[in-house]
Amino acid sequence: MSTNKIKHIGVFTSGGDSPGMNAALYAIAKSAEVKGIKVSGFRKGYEGLIDGDLVPLASHELKKITQKGGTILKTARSKRFLELEGRKKALQTLKANNIDALIAIGGDGTFKGLLAFSEICDIPFIGIPGTIDNDISGTDYTLGFDSAVNTAIENIDKIKDTAESHNRVFIVEVMGRDSGYIAIHSGLMVGADAILIPESAKDFIYLLDKIKNYDSEDAFLVVVSEGDEIGAELVSSKIKEVNPNVDIRITRLGHVQRGGNPSALDRMLGIRLGVEAVKSLLQSKKNVMVGILNNQLHLTPFNEVVKQHQVNKELHELLELFGK
Repeated sequence: MSTNKIKHIGVFTSGGDSPGMNAALYAIAKSAEVKGIKVSGFRKGYEGLIDGDLVPLASHELKKITQKGGTILKTARSKRFLELEGRKKALQTLKANNIDALIAIGGDGTFKGLLAFSEICDIPFIGIPGTIDNDISGTDYTLGFDSAVNTAIENIDKIKDTAESHNRVFIVEVMGRDSGYIAIHSGLMVGADAILIPESAKDFIYLLDKIKNYDSEDAFLVVVSEGDEIGAELVSSKIKEVNPNVDIRITRLGHVQRGGNPSALDRMLGIRLGVEAVKSLLQSKKNVMVGILNNQLHLTPFNEVVKQHQVNKELHELLELFGK
């Protein structure tokens, strides 16, 4: 489809919500309006595509909620879209509403869905990486990651205060699914004594070596990624085996990391990615994700995006240095 035929863009948020999604929606609407393009939002992700649940998006309204977490369009995971019949119904919705292009904000599951959808739908798709997990290739940072790390740091700092008061070992589990990025960034910045992530096999060995002779009035803080193969309970039991005298508490931060106002970085990232998504459509790009590499906007094909973003060598070295 040539750019002069794009008159109506559809947009939706999918998968887990992440701070900064509303800022991206505002940027998409503003960029499109300047070009005379209509924008409609599908509610509840792929479910809204299937059911035709869409609402008009206006930049003057979206501007008021860029500071809010979550997503005004709501989000959901869709089992129906996994089936060909569900995708056919979504295609019918696009045709019935004269949607010429589609922008999706979400994680790897969202982009896998778009890849499957592209087999039966030939309109251009553009993706924006929105997930706190930072587990997507083709971008240094995903929308919501920085906010989630800041939330984790704020809460772990508070836990550290009470841990110091009682000379306790605190195990704090953070989110991240199969990625250790939140654990690494938050753990390093709160001065954790151990950081356990799915991508490392040595971190648990370092922890047990540290804790076996621990006898101090200082708190001992362990940050564990939820995707780590050991798990918070097993970490606790193993610590007790090597040092029965310690007083241990486990705290799971959970979904508090998804909520709250987006950080300045995530608001700006949402603006940049939203504007670039519309620009890419007008440049006849399709089936690509807009990301940030070395602080430069970058396009990555969906089939490369779904490969998990690996923890880089520098972070592994930091993890090893501060873990010993």
